[in-house]
Amino acid sequence: MHAIVVTRPGGPEVLELHQLPVPEPAAHQVLIRVAAAGVNRPDVLLRQGKYRGSGDVTGLIPGLEVAGTVVQCGAAVTRWHPGDAVCALLAQGGYAEFVAVDARHCLPVPGGLTMPEAASLPETAFTVWHNVFQRGQLQPGEKLLVHGGSSGIGVLAVQLAHALGSPVAATVGTPEKAAAVQALGATEVINYREADFETILQASGGVDVVLDMVGGDYTAKNLRLLRPDGRLVFINAMQGGPAGFNALDLMSRRLTITGSTLRPRSAEFKARLAQAVEQHVWPLVASGAVRPVLHATLPLAQAHQAHELLESSAHIGKLVLTVR
Repeated sequence: MHAIVVTRPGGPEVLELHQLPVPEPAAHQVLIRVAAAGVNRPDVLLRQGKYRGSGDVTGLIPGLEVAGTVVQCGAAVTRWHPGDAVCALLAQGGYAEFVAVDARHCLPVPGGLTMPEAASLPETAFTVWHNVFQRGQLQPGEKLLVHGGSSGIGVLAVQLAHALGSPVAATVGTPEKAAAVQALGATEVINYREADFETILQASGGVDVVLDMVGGDYTAKNLRLLRPDGRLVFINAMQGGPAGFNALDLMSRRLTITGSTLRPRSAEFKARLAQAVEQHVWPLVASGAVRPVLHATLPLAQAHQAHELLESSAHIGKLVLTVR
């Protein structure tokens, strides 16, 4: 099979198309003929060798989410059968023509979606559901602030929160991104290059939950914006992890600081999360209340260009590699 391989830690140019053996599924796995693979920020960190706990990434096939067709099932698999259209969450291996994945981490392709659209969902849906609704405990009527509102994570978080009855604020970097995120349901969109999000959102009463991928000096601003019993949830820290806060202030307002990374979690945790996503998110996708937002699709051989585009932050929504 053809697959994109990290030849050494480095820039997008280290991604090369190689010929590799087709994987053999274990008893609990299915083999998927990949039609499309999503491109995500953790793929970039893995390529650079900077993902915590990744070890030596030389020879690794990136790719945390795919959509395609089941072609073979392990002996212990009961739900899926050859010919089923599925999308799946992976720890790696998605940038390839075939991938073997834990059958419990697969979900049916929602009706009406193309394979590239379906491939854009698992990593973002699992991440958003766990961090905003499980860890962040966002409730209907509570206000959510999403940083990076035009990112793949951002566009799904905005739509999900809006669909489930929460007002949403978001930060973006251009007027075009602001218009796109507002169209997805955000009621307040702040261009951080032109205005201070803290000042604007303090004037409108603060927020209950913050989904942050920035870190750095955003941390203190996020905490000041939180209403009593508010929750700050980290999924990345692109400006750096260290940050200071006033413990007495956290105590007096009963604030919670939390966060997570998805890739290192156990197979059992991901299986439970898949069930929750199928129960709570998939009906909203099927109804059209939540829809994939694709910025571009590129052929598998152009994975390096997809990474360049992702790192430029010029995109709105997801980037997807098409395999077949």
